[in-house]
Amino acid sequence: MDLNKRDQKHLWHPLTQHKMTKDHLAIAKAEGVYLFDEDGNKYIDAISSWYTCVYGHCHPYVVKKVTEQVSKLDQVVFAGFTHEPAVELSEKLMEILPSNQQKIFFSDNGSTTVDIAMKMSLQYHFNQGKKKLRMIAFENAFHGDTFGAMSVSGLDVYNGPFEEVVLTIDRIDVPNQNNLEQVTAAFTEIVSSGEVACFVFEPLVQGANCMQMHEAKYLDMLIEIAQKHDVICVADEVMTGFGKTGNIFASEELMNMPDIMCLSKALTAGMVPMGLTTCTQKIYDAFYADEVAKGFFHGHTYSANPITCAAAIASIELIQSDEIQQGIKMIHANHVKFSEFIKDHARVENIRVKGVILAIDLAVSIDRYGKDRNAIFNYFMDKGIYLRPLGNTLYIVPPYITKEEELKFIYDEIHQYINTL
Repeated sequence: MDLNKRDQKHLWHPLTQHKMTKDHLAIAKAEGVYLFDEDGNKYIDAISSWYTCVYGHCHPYVVKKVTEQVSKLDQVVFAGFTHEPAVELSEKLMEILPSNQQKIFFSDNGSTTVDIAMKMSLQYHFNQGKKKLRMIAFENAFHGDTFGAMSVSGLDVYNGPFEEVVLTIDRIDVPNQNNLEQVTAAFTEIVSSGEVACFVFEPLVQGANCMQMHEAKYLDMLIEIAQKHDVICVADEVMTGFGKTGNIFASEELMNMPDIMCLSKALTAGMVPMGLTTCTQKIYDAFYADEVAKGFFHGHTYSANPITCAAAIASIELIQSDEIQQGIKMIHANHVKFSEFIKDHARVENIRVKGVILAIDLAVSIDRYGKDRNAIFNYFMDKGIYLRPLGNTLYIVPPYITKEEELKFIYDEIHQYINTL
């Protein structure tokens, strides 16, 4: 029985309507920027497998460090124990995180890092005898699929069936030069109520919202207002973190640093799952007490798994290397050059670049997960390029080791596709 027949017997794939999608391409191996199917065909992974494998697949340095760790310590409960990989990872993180981040809480994926941030924010106020239960998020945000993260998300295609059971959230538009006055006024009115626990946002780029981008200076204004009213500011850097926007973290462009940060995806170079929620000393101190109940009673079985810690340590060492930093700069420069070339095309509605992220809105109407979107996906797979278009938006977030000739190949095929519209 072939692999797809075996797959269809028991497996339920994410973000998939199985009645409309019968087969899934069987990937046999991955190396560098390429995925290889069972027939030996190769595909450039132009989105770093959902922004995780940013140093390329099966990076030898990460593989080496993980392999070394596997034979030493595989798993131990992190409640009551500690270990060298977790401690070393915390020290490595302090070298690259914004200086106000001082404490690290482990989990196992991006959605849970946001849930934890929301719970931390609520309990931070609760432990001080304050009742603050409201939360603010941007329209059309996406923070994950667990109930807390889903509550602060705003994309109906993900949340529609659950609207009546998720948390009630105050939503505001993403600020820009045209709506700044209205957005800041509405935001100020909400936080002035004294009832808001936290403001959750994706800094600079809303990933699932077709890579929509906003300016740091406008986000800074909202953070300043929030922090003046003792509202915890949560930066969801699950997608943006570890080099995507040019800096290691998008928050580095802000003048006002977030109180809490959420990290995952590229944290472990795509090797194994891990999530981190980091916070300031001020947040941590609200839980540090003689009362057991004031502690943060949240835990995951695989919190600080030593193998995942080893992968994260190797990943941080790579992002700090000159080779990777030069790769990020090269990709950004080439994105800018290509965007200048394509921006006036009759079928290009909008084009934007931030770091290694390039997004192109096509002047056509396409459903996010419909037949036309699947046709675009299949078109590029047939050309040997793995992309996942978001409706009418083509975007690429390539691994930082991608060569210029590989980028040119991607750009040329995108240009050719646009010419067919």
